[in-house]
Formats: sequence, structure tokens, C-alpha cells
Amino acid sequence: MKKEELNIMTSVKIIENLKAQLLCIVGEFFRLLTKGNNIAHNSILDCISGAISILYVLAEKLGYSFAEVDHTMKKKLELGIRAEDEVEKDGRSLSRLKLYIDNRRD
Repeated sequence: MKKEELNIMTSVKIIENLKAQLLCIVGEFFRLLTKGNNIAHNSILDCISGAISILYVLAEKLGYSFAEVDHTMKKKLELGIRAEDEVEKDGRSLSRLKLYIDNRRD
């Protein structure tokens, strides 16, 4: 087997593993939301941050840069803000997220 083929197989394996991890985290997140108590607070944050991390790494493995993901996310937020999305109307969450992303240090 050629080195290139081995690299492709390794990449596919990593991508499949990341997809499985993401599904597990989302499932755990939904399970924790049913508990409805403060004991799950840290676990919920772990799920959210884990899912975000996996999605960034998955994007990179699929050929997208972190900057491209951020740029596309900003564009989607701007669209939601302009369209007065329901989430935006109820607390300006999209605006606050966009401001946070715009101001965070790289």
C-alpha cells in the first residue's frame, strides 16, 4: 500500500471517529438536559465545548480552515440578525455571539 493511500485511510478513520464522538456528545447533551438540575451544569458545558471543538477539528480534516469556519459563522449570524431571527428577537443572542466572535483574540 502506498503512503498516500495510508494517509487517506487514516484521515477517513479519524473523520469517522470524530463523527461518532459528536453523535455521542449530542446524545449525552440531550440526556443531561432532561435532568433539569444544577448538578449537570459542568457536564452540559463539557458537552457544548466538546461539540464545538470536534466540529472545528472535523472541518479542518475536511479541508476547511478554522478561519473559514469563523468567517462563515459570522456571515450566518449577520443574516440571522438582519432577518430578525426569533433567537435574535428574544435577547439579541445572535448579536451578542457575533460581537464576542469579533472581539475574541486569535
